[in-house]
Formats: sequence, structure tokens, C-alpha cells
Amino acid sequence: MGIGEAIARRAVDEGARVMVHGIEREQTEAVAESLGMPSGVGDLADPAYCEQLVGRAVAEFGGLHGLVNNAGVVWRNVLEGTDAPFFDSVMAVNARAPLLLIRAALPALSASRGYVVNIGSVNAYSGEPNLLAYSMAKGALMTMTRNLGDTLHREHGVKVNQINPGWIGTAAEIQRKIDEGMDADWFEKLGAAETPCGRLIRPEEVAATAVHFLSEEFGPMSGQVIELSQFPFIGRNPPKC
Repeated sequence: MGIGEAIARRAVDEGARVMVHGIEREQTEAVAESLGMPSGVGDLADPAYCEQLVGRAVAEFGGLHGLVNNAGVVWRNVLEGTDAPFFDSVMAVNARAPLLLIRAALPALSASRGYVVNIGSVNAYSGEPNLLAYSMAKGALMTMTRNLGDTLHREHGVKVNQINPGWIGTAAEIQRKIDEGMDADWFEKLGAAETPCGRLIRPEEVAATAVHFLSEEFGPMSGQVIELSQFPFIGRNPPKC
């Protein structure tokens, strides 16, 4: 299970109606069908599709109370392999699409005094050497959250917050590491330096915080970024050699 699916399932469990979106048709429609909810399939790198998706959701539900920006591409690269097309493609999905979706959804969210939850990454603070463009995009997303979290809250009553997950044991992450040469059970062999609690964080645990952000229980907070990691990301005590 991925973070997006986990959030959708938790939201439905809490009584919400959701539009399930993804780029892979079979997987997206299967999740939506299992929830009894509508789905949208398309590429958020296309600015026109961002507007179409929001329009469909508003038409389906008669309004909009929340937007979760979780879609992203985690493409590996280092500086030497980062040309303009690669950089633009990563930014288009990870940073530009959330901006365009919020812009398209603003009238409906303003009417409901709704919520935006952006899913970022702890890589926003510097990132790994082979996640340069991805980390830059997540840094841009975090700045947008801070900016709009103030502006939209003051002017429209819309609260914008962000979750920066650490290492999450999604199905995609497990498979990605296997594809990169790690053992099929690599996630069960991690040490205390990577997983102090003895395991990876589960998508469902990120979903719990996301749904909290989408409710009145979170109160008037806006423009906040919360790290969901197993240790303080900034100021962490490094393991001894």
C-alpha cells in the first residue's frame, strides 16, 4: 500500500467521500472500486489535467472540503546526470502540480473554508546525492506550504499544512530497493541507525496525521510542516562508529 491509498482509506473510514487519483489506470480504479468512490486517471504534469481533475471532483461532490497533494515521482539522479528536461519533469509533478491543483480548487475550498495537505519529504532539507532534483522539488513544495499557509488562511480561511515523511515502507519503496539490488526481505534487516523502533514507518501511520490535518480537530494551525520520522531529522545524534 502507498501513502495515497492509505490516506484515501482512512478518510473514507472517517466518513469522507474522496476522488481517488493516480496515473496507473488499473491500480487506481481498483482502489476506487474497493472504496466505492470515483476515480481520476491522468498525468498531473499536464496543467490542463490538473484543472480537469479538480472540476470533476467539485462536480461529483457538489463542493470540496479538502485537497491532498500526494502524487510524486522519485527518480534517481546526481548532478552530472541532471539536464533541463529531467529537472523540469520532476518539478512539474512534485512542485508545479500541487500549485496548480490548489489554484484550481481555491474557489471551492474558500467556500467551505477547507484544507490542503501537502505530502513532502525529509529530503527537502538537503536530500541524498542521487535524489537531487526530487529533493529540490520537495524543498519548493515546503516553501509553498509556508507561503500559502499564511496567505490563504488570512484571505480565504483555507488552512495549508504539510507532512514530511521519513523512510516509509510503501509497496513502491520496497520494490524500488529490490530493483536496485537489495534482498527481497531487506526491510526486515535494517539496523537501529535506520529504524530505531525496529521497523519502517507504515503508510497508515502517515494517513492518520493527514486525516487529522483535514479536520477541525487540528484547530486554526496553518503553514505548518511536520516531520514524521523515527528520530529528529535536524539535530539527530549520529550512530557511533
